[in-house]
Amino acid sequence: MAPGAMSSAEVLDTLAGVKPVPYWLDDPGRPAAEPALTGGEQCDLLVVGGGYSGLWTALNAKERDPDRDVVLIEAREAAWAASGRNGGFCAASLTHGFGNGLARWPGELAKLEELGARNLDGIEAALDRHGIDCDFERSGEIDVATAPHQVEELAELHGEMSRLGLADGVELLDRDAVRAQVDSPTFLGGLWDRNGVAMLNPAKLGWGLKRACLALGVRIYENTPATTLAARGAGMAVRTPYGRVLARQVALATNVFPSLVKRIRPFTVPVYDYVLTTEPLTADQLATIGWQGRQGLGDSANQFHYFRLTADHRILWGGYDAIYPYGGKLSPELDQRPETYARLAGHFFDCFPQLAGVRFSHAWGGAIDTCSRFSAFFGTAHRGKVAYAAGYTGLGVGATRFGADVMLDLLAGERTERTSLEMVRTKPLPFPPEPFKWAGIGLTKWSLARADSHGGHRNLWLRTLDKVGLGFDS
Repeated sequence: MAPGAMSSAEVLDTLAGVKPVPYWLDDPGRPAAEPALTGGEQCDLLVVGGGYSGLWTALNAKERDPDRDVVLIEAREAAWAASGRNGGFCAASLTHGFGNGLARWPGELAKLEELGARNLDGIEAALDRHGIDCDFERSGEIDVATAPHQVEELAELHGEMSRLGLADGVELLDRDAVRAQVDSPTFLGGLWDRNGVAMLNPAKLGWGLKRACLALGVRIYENTPATTLAARGAGMAVRTPYGRVLARQVALATNVFPSLVKRIRPFTVPVYDYVLTTEPLTADQLATIGWQGRQGLGDSANQFHYFRLTADHRILWGGYDAIYPYGGKLSPELDQRPETYARLAGHFFDCFPQLAGVRFSHAWGGAIDTCSRFSAFFGTAHRGKVAYAAGYTGLGVGATRFGADVMLDLLAGERTERTSLEMVRTKPLPFPPEPFKWAGIGLTKWSLARADSHGGHRNLWLRTLDKVGLGFDS
């Protein structure tokens, strides 16, 4: 053990008082749920799902056409799942990072980057227009290198951005420069995107979108799961436990939960992600690490951490373990994973040894949906009367607003700059059935961890996945 390092027992002691709930949702300002649907409803557009994807769809639908009759149903409460428990990184990227976009859609990457930047601007404008206070800070994000090969990879990535004329506002940092922004002995370099990422409070965003939808006349029913979807006459019928909705069109915004369009289910898998927050840091504690710019941070490993400051000066620290449950099982029991919390706490003090002894206040986890291309996909069903978006892979805080507009374009039958994109017109490869899915995901995780510890070298399995379009480039 290095001099001054915390023992395993000391690390575990910092978790002794954690509350096993998402920090963001542990808020006395949490709004009361809207009543459940009982009986029948009719509308022009039914939105299924009350996370960001569904809320943006309902809001944008009313802004496009105030006379459109819109109903939203949510199985529990708005923003209770991934939308209310994520890290609060609102990125402009629609492709889960520049590298992933370059690998998959090089011919339209400039357009995707432009649309992503406009989408982030649109989010900021919508927050202002509807008076949504969600601690929005356009502070940017730094991808940090914690191994020598990652320094080289970030330099190569910056070089590609520069070559394509897409490096405006992106700065390559050496060791001293990155540590001048945030001081960790593990940081060897960084790539600072000054304009393309904002920090926000994810629960307050969801609750604010809900209020804005209600103010525009959207009828919202919570604790109302959709059980079946079927064509009925010129429209669609969706059953709920105590009623039914007849709608001319339906937008499915259920993401990690099984789609009502069953043929879509093989395209996504759930992955459980886990997060800690510290107690609020004192001014002296903050001074030991700097971080005056309040940027979001993420390290550049395959098994990466993401971390940021909250409005009340806590550090949120998440990532690393990504747990796929066999068969895609979703269970509240999986939302807590003490062994991951212990691992994350140890990594936290490796990164910030100057904060030794800081205690953690909240620990939580939950499932996000991912697909084989690591960014959202879109489509329609039932002869264009149903649209869906899924597979955001943890980047939905910003990208779901873009996806909402894609779904509305598809339902309108319009060819727009969004629906013309190859990214929108194509699907990822589906995952194989079990047990092959379990084995493949397990082998991929092992290979990615091995690459992290072997200078970034991708083994035969990862190179094969790259070749068939299943690799991941951040």
